[in-house]
Amino acid sequence: MPQHYPRVHRRLVLASGLAVVSALALSACSPSATGGGNDEQYGFTAAEQDASSAITVWVDSSREPIANAFKEANPDVTVNIETYDGGSGGSGTFQQKVALFDQAGEGWPDVVFSSQQNDTSWASKENNGVQAFAAPLNKGWLDDSFLDGFTDGALSPMTVDDAVYGVRNDLAPVVFWYNQALFDQFGYTVPTTWEEYKDLSDQLAAEHPGYILGSVGDSFQAPYIYYWGGEAPIFQVEGDTFSSDFAAAQSEKVTDLIDHMLENGTLVTDSVFGTDFVTKYKDKLLGIPGPAWYSGALFENPESLNYAAGTVGVAAPLSWSDGEKVTGNVGGGVWYASSHSKNLDASKKFLEFVTSSDQAVELAAGLPAYQSAADAWLKKQAASNFYVGDFEGGLSTAASSVWQGWGYPSFSIEAAYSKVVLPAITAGNTVASVTDAWKTEMDNQAQVQGYTVGE
Repeated sequence: MPQHYPRVHRRLVLASGLAVVSALALSACSPSATGGGNDEQYGFTAAEQDASSAITVWVDSSREPIANAFKEANPDVTVNIETYDGGSGGSGTFQQKVALFDQAGEGWPDVVFSSQQNDTSWASKENNGVQAFAAPLNKGWLDDSFLDGFTDGALSPMTVDDAVYGVRNDLAPVVFWYNQALFDQFGYTVPTTWEEYKDLSDQLAAEHPGYILGSVGDSFQAPYIYYWGGEAPIFQVEGDTFSSDFAAAQSEKVTDLIDHMLENGTLVTDSVFGTDFVTKYKDKLLGIPGPAWYSGALFENPESLNYAAGTVGVAAPLSWSDGEKVTGNVGGGVWYASSHSKNLDASKKFLEFVTSSDQAVELAAGLPAYQSAADAWLKKQAASNFYVGDFEGGLSTAASSVWQGWGYPSFSIEAAYSKVVLPAITAGNTVASVTDAWKTEMDNQAQVQGYTVGE
């Protein structure tokens, strides 16, 4: 069973109380399909309910199968499934579209999947007099017994002033994945610290040039895997203040690690999702720190690395020898339910199905956030004998070790990385040469979003 990390209820910035909008802006009545009662019994003003009303759900392509599974399992519910980018790479699509619906006063989807945990910071606030898009889930609408079933801490990023505004689809802690066959062939020992990882990169570069230990070519890797996992305070929020400190000791250590491995060729700038990565590195990937969902997205995926059973091992996360035993986190998508939904019963049923059902386990590409689903998924993976090493132990350790020093502002670090850092390192420059520009870009984004920028 996965260990639990502590439940920490963060106060996300600029969170405000939910507003009761006027009848001119929004017609409201009880969430009950029959009307009557307290029209804020669930902590928000509900639209007039219609049990026969279709629900519209937004999903990315990876979540489309579970949405279709719900549709098949619930023929009495009319479901319109619409695919979008899921906020990938910090696109902001979700927020931008909701802002347009707020302006129009109609058109909101009933349920939305987002790959960005920081969407809670805006989805939990009213917008120009229109109540918050995300409905609070723990004020009587969803059962406490269901919400308590999530892995401890899983709902913390979506919690504002003790109100839960979204449920996690999956946990995405970073572990160290390794190619057991290559480690045996080269006679190497799997690293347990960032220092050992760095030393191994030098040995690999000298003895087996062309083999690699990871990539920073996608917008999430350097920020979430290396900086977050390395306890680097480059993305933090305190109250309404955003700060980014690249001069901190841990930040400089991470920057040096990445630049060192880029220089010796064991870190590459190819996207792990590109066909070139598979062609060039399938047989030359010694190991890679990465999230739990690498299991289905890369190693078992017929369209990606598609390794044979017994090739890939899982080890506990890397950490600094003089630091805490913590790790980073890459996503872990979130399901949000709209406070404007005209069929709250169907929306509730959908949320419960996509997170806790048997189909949620069967279709999961990574570690589910719902505890019973996570237990079943881990047992399923272990029983398949696809992975060597302690698969359950490695992921359980990681799930209980995510560093709590990372922030969840209303913008993504990925956009700034893609704009400033990725072009620089692709051109052969160092990360250190653009950390000032990277910080400036994030500070500018923070100011646009209404944050005070700290030193």
